[in-house]
Amino acid sequence: MIAHIQGKLVEKTPTEVVIECNGVGYEIHISLHTYSQIPESENVKLYTFLQVKEDSHSLFGFADKKERELFKLLISVSGIGANTARTMLSSLQPEQIIQAIASNDVGTVQSIKGIGLKTAQRVILDLKDKVLKIYAIEEISGSSYNTNKEEALSALEVLGYIRKNAEKVLEKIITNSPNASVEDLIKQALKVL
Repeated sequence: MIAHIQGKLVEKTPTEVVIECNGVGYEIHISLHTYSQIPESENVKLYTFLQVKEDSHSLFGFADKKERELFKLLISVSGIGANTARTMLSSLQPEQIIQAIASNDVGTVQSIKGIGLKTAQRVILDLKDKVLKIYAIEEISGSSYNTNKEEALSALEVLGYIRKNAEKVLEKIITNSPNASVEDLIKQALKVL
């Protein structure tokens, strides 16, 4: 396994970089998150993951170890390949994905292009315990809190409100009154929306 590559940055695009190390140019697939983290200097270091398949060897690069570990977790889920995991890391910040998994936020995971409801649920089911353990996150909420929020969010969507706006309003309401029932959440949200 190639743990990291340090060398001269030869090419840089939003999806891949070429790093020259001792006369060899390594083509490394990256996420948009890593792309934004790579400095404009000539000398760069990326943590890597080598994926060996029957018909190809692909090298994936990450700005930090945390992103690489999350990538490894994502590809361990049935139905998520390396390119889908890279798309996930390009769509959301690693912290956002970790928080979504830790808090059973199916909507956030499902908002990523190419991730359907069943895949989003599988990601959360398979990775929640690992994410809580690896990243030392306290379980963000009890199941009733999440269930209430998700039910209120679904109801507001049915009423025609935009998910992101409704979600922001519900977050504020839950911060002020964490034990609010679904009905209370909807009523308070309707006053604001």
